[in-house]
Amino acid sequence: MNNTIIDLQLPLSPEQAGSLKLGDLVTVSGLMFTGRSRFHIRAVNEDIVPPLDFSTVNCFFHTGPVMRKTAQGWETVSIEPTSSIRFEKYSGQVIRKLGIRTLIGKTTMGPDTAAALKEVSGVHLSKIGICGNMLSNQVHKVIDVFFLDELGKTEATWLIEVEQFGPFFVDIDAHGRNYFSELKQLTESRKPEAYQNLHISADFEYTDVNG
Repeated sequence: MNNTIIDLQLPLSPEQAGSLKLGDLVTVSGLMFTGRSRFHIRAVNEDIVPPLDFSTVNCFFHTGPVMRKTAQGWETVSIEPTSSIRFEKYSGQVIRKLGIRTLIGKTTMGPDTAAALKEVSGVHLSKIGICGNMLSNQVHKVIDVFFLDELGKTEATWLIEVEQFGPFFVDIDAHGRNYFSELKQLTESRKPEAYQNLHISADFEYTDVNG
């Protein structure tokens, strides 16, 4: 993993996305929008999306932020990434439909998302050790909110401007590679040698905790 932090300017260009390597540490600066389950379901099943120009706002942050209304407008209290993998059923379709080039969340995503990101030259960025309260300090401005009355603050789509937001790391690159999948393959390939060094029988079986 490269310890140099790259600040990505949004919207991310295909060239910039293509230059990123698995494990790169990045922050993002510019406009992004938020969404969770209802965003994906409505976009795919009902063709309902917020009235955004997705060619200029193509960074999708998987989160249900904690927002507070003040006399000056909306304020971000906490903006913790949620687990991206639970959106895998719809994510590839949403990426292709809207041309999204940057996804941000927690954990990784599956093969359909990776394939879609390869098609649009996009990346998925995953959370490292930083909490939502700290990330909220990097939200420069809340620009707008969509579907607030019908979906509530958590599932609404928030359009926000961020500055050096993160850091995150590249876990799916623009070429379809997945950091966690490759790490798993590497781990499996080295397991026989590790077993031998630790004098563990090759036919050793772990306890089935689900039995």
